[in-house]
Amino acid sequence: MGSVRGWCTIALVGILGYLYMDNFNLASLANARVLVTGASTGIGEEIAYHYARAGAELVLTARREHALQKVKTKCMELGAKNVFLVLADMGEPAARKQVLDQAISLLGGLDYLVLNHIGATPFKLWEGDVNHTRWLMEVNFLSYVDLASVALPYLTQSKGSIIVLSSMAGKVPIPYAGPYAASKFALEGFFGALRHELTMQDIPVSITLCILGLINTESAMEKVKDKVTMPVYPAQDAALAVINAGASRVHEMYYP
Repeated sequence: MGSVRGWCTIALVGILGYLYMDNFNLASLANARVLVTGASTGIGEEIAYHYARAGAELVLTARREHALQKVKTKCMELGAKNVFLVLADMGEPAARKQVLDQAISLLGGLDYLVLNHIGATPFKLWEGDVNHTRWLMEVNFLSYVDLASVALPYLTQSKGSIIVLSSMAGKVPIPYAGPYAASKFALEGFFGALRHELTMQDIPVSITLCILGLINTESAMEKVKDKVTMPVYPAQDAALAVINAGASRVHEMYYP
């Protein structure tokens, strides 16, 4: 019975994607040129630290300069080749191209585009706030499309990768998260289709969708308290899983 269960697990992973295994050598990312969005806190912050340990060269972007400066300082202490900061609000369409242009200018190219930022949204029953939903789609979905579109020519040159942070809420609808889930479902549809189109055109850019469960970031814990009872997993481990999957160029990664 155990062997049957094991075979079914292997078959399921083959269909769905990649389950994270802690067997990755960070040294393989030394000197990689990386742009991380939403890097001032949470999973984005931990992603930056892991790339720093590898000796990568980073452009970090978020809205809060003070928080980004703290992340930069720690990244340099951990061994980053270099760290540059770009302040930007991803809810502003004009800001996105500016971020990419500055990143390319600072790094001289791009190997990894890590799309991690999200707009703040309450974890509560739907109350008909269409304006908030429209804004959330702008931040959580359209800004990802904008950044990826501008980055594609540079990633094509480097045979690089796009890493998209998503959620189980983008696979299975859950209560209290309608607008958030909608934005994550949109990422699945767009980037899944784009991956096929890149393959059809022999464009050597990989796209990895990272499907995460409940992670113990401060913002997530504050939102879901008293509403859900499910396992919570550490942001540091989730971030390493994201980097591993992107470097391995898998289509989808599930953590945990």
